[in-house]
Amino acid sequence: MPHDELSPTGAAAAGGATATMAPATATASGSATATASGPATATVPGSATDRQFASQGVTSSAGPRSHAKSRGTGRAKTAEAADAKAKPRDAFFDNAKYLAIVLVAMGHSWEPLRDGSRTAAALYITVYAFHMPAFIIISGYFSRSFDMRKDRLQRLITGVAVPYILFEVAYTLFKRWADDDPGYPISLMDPWYLTWFLAALFIWRLTTPLWKIVRWPVPLALAIAALASLSPDIGDDLDLQRVLQFLPFFVIGLSLRPEHFKLVRRRKARILAVPVFATALVFAYWAAPRMNAAWFYHRDAAQELAAPWWSGAVMTLAMFGCSLVLVACFFAWIPGRTMWCTSLGAGTLYGYLLHGFLAKGSRFWNWYDADWMQTPWGAVLLTLIAGTVITLLCTPPVQRIFRFAMEPKMTWAFKKDPVGMARGRN
Repeated sequence: MPHDELSPTGAAAAGGATATMAPATATASGSATATASGPATATVPGSATDRQFASQGVTSSAGPRSHAKSRGTGRAKTAEAADAKAKPRDAFFDNAKYLAIVLVAMGHSWEPLRDGSRTAAALYITVYAFHMPAFIIISGYFSRSFDMRKDRLQRLITGVAVPYILFEVAYTLFKRWADDDPGYPISLMDPWYLTWFLAALFIWRLTTPLWKIVRWPVPLALAIAALASLSPDIGDDLDLQRVLQFLPFFVIGLSLRPEHFKLVRRRKARILAVPVFATALVFAYWAAPRMNAAWFYHRDAAQELAAPWWSGAVMTLAMFGCSLVLVACFFAWIPGRTMWCTSLGAGTLYGYLLHGFLAKGSRFWNWYDADWMQTPWGAVLLTLIAGTVITLLCTPPVQRIFRFAMEPKMTWAFKKDPVGMARGRN
């Protein structure tokens, strides 16, 4: 099965590669997973007939034009066959996606505790500094082979766009019921809660061919993110602030190669990661009462956070550097061997989207008003509960139940390939 940032489908949209560290998947999303070995698509110089003629010293009677056409058809056919073949999954990426989604769930469980616990606030800030950047980098890495080929566009629609629409509607209906707000509008232009990631992944994947031809993609993406952070007029449509401010991490993923991941997985990198994480926690503990945690959401311009306009660019660059270092430290401690949780990496999109109902429901139903939740042991128990729930939501039985929404086939919705149909009749 292909790999993606968050799910098996998200990365499938990338055309053979996934999310999220998390991402497949990434790559996806966004329903999606690509092959852990990389998104490369195999092609051959010509069709089997061409090679046979060449070996016999015979030329086709159809002439050079037909011969070239035959070669092109052979390439396309071989590329599709290569994408269809399942490649072995890399346990490292599945482990990374699973552990990252566990941190996402734990972070959401800590959010209501921040006001009463400086420790919870410090943990929250630290995790938010790298967990989504890690998913997005994985999504970008497994999107490297994405192009505008028909089958890849179809997977982008079924693995990212369709889940976005379904869960945007489902979340809205849930809010109407659970929050006793029957008038809350359904708006596909204003992602609610977790669906922003699917909207962003859809846009990022569509722009992948553009980033491939740019000479300096990462500096350009950083410049765009910095400009977005000081532009409050961008508005909330499709959460474009998040799309633009998180963009550099996706572009970084597009630029990475397998050897880069091997670099951060060396023993020396693992040793260095320990003091780096310790320093980050100490800094977060100091910064918790002094810093607005909304900076880590990347959803607002500096002016909307009551900060000077120029601070947007400064914070964008500073937080990008810090997040990148912490992501590297996170990767350094990800096991590369198959473990009990490795198979759950293929279901991270399921856990990501489904746990949102519980995360929001706990606020709507005032679960955090219970006294035991405000105690240290209560916070520890809540963390364990969050990790257990997200783990269960990533399991194969849950995937089978909700596959209709996360990875729909929808062959009826697309035109058949006339070339393929003609070939089948012949």
